[in-house]
Amino acid sequence: MASKTCAMISLGCPKNLVDSERMLGNLAKDGWNIVPDAEGADVVVVNTCGFIEPARQESLGVIRELLARKKSGEVGAVVVAGCLAERNRDDLLKEVPGVDRILGVHAREEIAQVVDSARLSRKLRQSALALEQRTLFKPAPVKAQADTSRVRATPKHYAYLKISEGCDRLCTFCAIPSMRGKHVSKPREEIVAEARELAADGVKELLLVAQDSTYYGIDIYGKPALDLLLNDLLEVEGLRWIRVHYAYPAYVTDELLTTFAAGVKTGKLLPYIDMPLQHISDRVLKRMARKVDRKAIEDLLVRMRQAIPGLILRSTFVVGFPGETEAEYQELEDFIAQAKFERLGVFPYSFEETTPSSRLDGHLTEEIKLSRRDRLMAVQQKIAFEWTKAQHGKELDLIVDGPDGEAPGWYAARSWADAPDVDTVVRLKGKGLLPGDIVRARINGADGYDLLARHLTQATASSATASSALAAPGNSSPDTPSTPATLGATGIR
Repeated sequence: MASKTCAMISLGCPKNLVDSERMLGNLAKDGWNIVPDAEGADVVVVNTCGFIEPARQESLGVIRELLARKKSGEVGAVVVAGCLAERNRDDLLKEVPGVDRILGVHAREEIAQVVDSARLSRKLRQSALALEQRTLFKPAPVKAQADTSRVRATPKHYAYLKISEGCDRLCTFCAIPSMRGKHVSKPREEIVAEARELAADGVKELLLVAQDSTYYGIDIYGKPALDLLLNDLLEVEGLRWIRVHYAYPAYVTDELLTTFAAGVKTGKLLPYIDMPLQHISDRVLKRMARKVDRKAIEDLLVRMRQAIPGLILRSTFVVGFPGETEAEYQELEDFIAQAKFERLGVFPYSFEETTPSSRLDGHLTEEIKLSRRDRLMAVQQKIAFEWTKAQHGKELDLIVDGPDGEAPGWYAARSWADAPDVDTVVRLKGKGLLPGDIVRARINGADGYDLLARHLTQATASSATASSALAAPGNSSPDTPSTPATLGATGIR
């Protein structure tokens, strides 16, 4: 019997990637041969993003390209899954009528039967199926779904682990609750079991993701429990680094900060927190329904930096929100200049018809929104370059992601300050290194936002601690790769 081949294209955030990996695991168990390229595949699954208009257009562009390739016979059936499918369920088949099947976010566990039916329909040339035969949607689960037995799309040495699903926040600019449902936490014992499975599969860096990670545990334990979960994960053998993403500014408890401080001292819990703040003007925050004000944010940042030595703070902000005045934008710019986030993303407000913010007054022109984004990014660029310069001469532990494709003899690596894909990299000079190696290196230059370093020795333990993070800068001359790096805005994304 000929093997069944399936390719997966995963778009959007790491949480979506975890869903893709889980679906791939289920397909593999069902006897599907997972292939890396869509060309020639019996079925191609596109796990889409539907968060904002640019993401939706990217998803639709990928779908239309695949449909054109299906028409020419390069690929078989096309199945659309994920957030765009969930959000545009009533209209998606009108926009892309050639799609064979549509699968909602909460129906991901049915992927094997959906893909099987799509392949069978193509073989039998059944193109005019009824709507109910081509779509599968389910209500949001009341318990978090398991993410074990994945076929991972990330490199072997790092993986994302989803600790909860959905969101109870009602931020006026965000459609995620309507796509992903209410917040549901995954029990600690299930998360630990998944972490052990990942560690056994070679994972050294574990990246915790959720829509709201500091809210973790409230629904099943009656109180915030991220601190308890981190203590559990610190005991998992094989893991070297643990990194926390998407921490909402509420529910950062004293217990969580104490756990972070202790975990950082072990070298296993990285002094890195990704905390989207979105704005600093009290009036704008209120219109966003963020449930925090400027004073609460500023007090929290002081508490976090005092409690966690060497802390790297990553945040994101929205400019051009409806009604944002020039004075309120300037308040945000002044705050960014003072707060000195080591990593920062800036996004122009995206008009979304289904969100409450679409009904607010004072919508701004695209020209104003893009201008404010560029102005804020210019402020952050100076901060990023100052931080980069201050690292010169320090010795740090780095995790190697692989060879630098543009410069022989150099490797792409990351420090405790760099999450995959969204942050900068450290371009490392060395020999005989493998992906996942954690090595000691000296920082001796910079290439735009990226650091340059020379390999010293294999690290005996993960030690992204305050001592290495805060070492005094030196005056070494930089090594420079023979091929220039392409400079981008990764440090301020």
